[in-house]
Amino acid sequence: MIEKPAEKPSLISGLLRSVTCCVVLHAVSLPLSAEQSEFAQGICTGHIRTAKLRETSGMVASRQNAGILWMHNDSGGDAELFALTESGETVASYRVTGAAARDWEDIALGPGPEAGQDYLYIGDIGDNKAKRPTITLYRIPEPNVASRDPSSVARTAPARALHLSYPDGPHDAETLLVDPLTGDIYIITKRDLLSIVYRASPPYSTTERILLERVALMPWGLAVGGDISADGLLILVRGYSSASVFKRPSAGPLWQAFLEPSTLVPLQQEPQGEAICFNAQGTGYYTTSEGKNQPIYFYKRIPPSSQPPTP
Repeated sequence: MIEKPAEKPSLISGLLRSVTCCVVLHAVSLPLSAEQSEFAQGICTGHIRTAKLRETSGMVASRQNAGILWMHNDSGGDAELFALTESGETVASYRVTGAAARDWEDIALGPGPEAGQDYLYIGDIGDNKAKRPTITLYRIPEPNVASRDPSSVARTAPARALHLSYPDGPHDAETLLVDPLTGDIYIITKRDLLSIVYRASPPYSTTERILLERVALMPWGLAVGGDISADGLLILVRGYSSASVFKRPSAGPLWQAFLEPSTLVPLQQEPQGEAICFNAQGTGYYTTSEGKNQPIYFYKRIPPSSQPPTP
């Protein structure tokens, strides 16, 4: 009897197995510290009211505009930023001058070339097919939204494009972090079994390509958003169904936080939640999801004296 050669697994079945592994790893194998979560369960503060925000992919809290959350759409939208309150009311919207929106995935706030000025970094870093030889961050001085007319669209100062590439070929990524203490840029990949952490350090050229440095592996995959607290001590990274907080080491660079155990933090069930950010004071964090009229959740930080004892 002649035996038939074993069939090779199809590309689709292989991808399904890979995605399943990522989901299982992300859902049940998050390495956690022994301590309890420092944050309470999320409370809805309002709903995103503008019909222009249909696929909210990135969100960051302003530090100079009190109570403002900056948001943007995912791929396919205009190069536009929206300033919202936590109740979901649009205070202002801006076209980003000189920017294109190929696949915006995350936004961060951090230092830049001018001391004392906060800058917004918009991450055009999505690459579903992993074919982009370079990715782009747009850096703009954060606008002052005072006295803006929410019914009209303003324009930002001209954006400076930072073109970056990975040392090991293209990756899809949806998480952008900017260290408020050093100005280092971190990009965390999405479609890897363990999400990879890459770093670039200032000063940043706006005329030459910036080569990222691979510095760490996340303990899980499918990272879709993140933020660093204003004091630089806590790092939040989320997936679709769970999120973790990492603590900056007392000595050494920020990326070494990803080498230590993390703590699982609360995350409300969302249809396709990708956005997460600390509030300006570091007393909690916000999340929201892609989709129309989505709720904004706030998760309050619990003072250590109020936390239940560790079993």
